[in-house]
Amino acid sequence: MKLCFLVEENYRHDGMPVEVIRRLHAWGHQVDVLRPGGSLHRMTDVVRAGSHDAWVLKTVSGGPGLTLLEAAASAGMTTVNDARSIRGVRDKALAAAIGRSRGLPMPTTYAAATPELLADIPESDYPLVVKPADGSSGRAVHLVATPDRLPALTPVLQGEGFLIAQPYVPNAGVDIKVYCVGDDFYATERRSPLHPDRPHRERRVPLPREIAAIAAQAGAVYGLDLYGLDVLVGPDGPVVVDVNDFPSFRQVPDAASRVASAVLALAAGDRPHAAAVPVPVPVAVGDTL
Repeated sequence: MKLCFLVEENYRHDGMPVEVIRRLHAWGHQVDVLRPGGSLHRMTDVVRAGSHDAWVLKTVSGGPGLTLLEAAASAGMTTVNDARSIRGVRDKALAAAIGRSRGLPMPTTYAAATPELLADIPESDYPLVVKPADGSSGRAVHLVATPDRLPALTPVLQGEGFLIAQPYVPNAGVDIKVYCVGDDFYATERRSPLHPDRPHRERRVPLPREIAAIAAQAGAVYGLDLYGLDVLVGPDGPVVVDVNDFPSFRQVPDAASRVASAVLALAAGDRPHAAAVPVPVPVAVGDTL
């Protein structure tokens, strides 16, 4: 197969997707790599119908790679993930609205164009988690305990663009990260960025069936094939607080081969049955990579 990977500058030396590209090369496939943020592109020529079996995007939120991926999709080419689906999760305000309307357990979400507008959020919704709507990798995530703490945060949030705020979900200070590769689901446990003082070593953990079902539902809701989601276990059960297209797949065993195989299957038109409740991949308690 002939594939095109769109790789932003942030990920030029990252194991995901670099190792995936190497694995595909080793298997005899041709992989062209475009750098959306580091090269000049003649848009009228770069995307040609039938030039590749599939286009794959590994990009930062707000990066130019998504524009190229959407251009490829408009020319009728297969994209991984679906270009429209990526838009649906890159904007966290939009993702929350879509997810809640389709039955995913997601927190109430406020959206504000400026930090000053957050002052209108009712005191009953505090503590609040505030972050950029296009944020990633824990950037600029803040826990605001009470309304009187908000003014001090306003200068910090200036320049972060569109913001979202959600009521804090009480939890043990641990996030569950679920990765979906094809029909397989994997889970890791890691310290929450809101609780940096709590020691917790990242490790693979068994995936509870309830969370596995939510992860499968998320794939169907957003139309994603390769994705991850962050889940908190609160007083009322699991809550989805973030969804990511093409995440790091950290701690997934033999991740490069699994992701490469999934890309080839999607390029061939073999889509996983995302709506089905998956059987979680068994992992012994305490198992690590």
